[in-house]
Amino acid sequence: MSLIIKEIRIKTGMTQKAFSALFNIPLSTLRKWEQGEASPPPYVADLIARAIPAMDASLRVIHGNDGNAYYYDGLKKQIMDEAGNRITVGEDLEGVNEHNLGIYAAQLFSDFHDIQERFNRDCRYDKQEAIIWI
Repeated sequence: MSLIIKEIRIKTGMTQKAFSALFNIPLSTLRKWEQGEASPPPYVADLIARAIPAMDASLRVIHGNDGNAYYYDGLKKQIMDEAGNRITVGEDLEGVNEHNLGIYAAQLFSDFHDIQERFNRDCRYDKQEAIIWI
């Protein structure tokens, strides 16, 4: 069970610190799980696995032209990246050319990360400067 948690974390590309923060698991507990010193209850491992798109077999895998995998949940109309970022889309993806869909998904998340970084940068700058936007 401990190795499963480590495999899940590695699949996300997250550090132990980021993974523990995301799931509200004490870092020391996560380290014990990954080193085999302790094991999480089976339901905890299952809940964590379900929260990571790559571990959910019910999701449609989209292979991005950027080498990344994206996951589509047709019921929720959400596309997710490997880290679990979710973007709701209004369009049903059935019938979209698979190659093109990979391009669209990669661009969607590239734009998402650019906007997210701009937001974070603006907030950092705002903390340093006394600015009131009009």
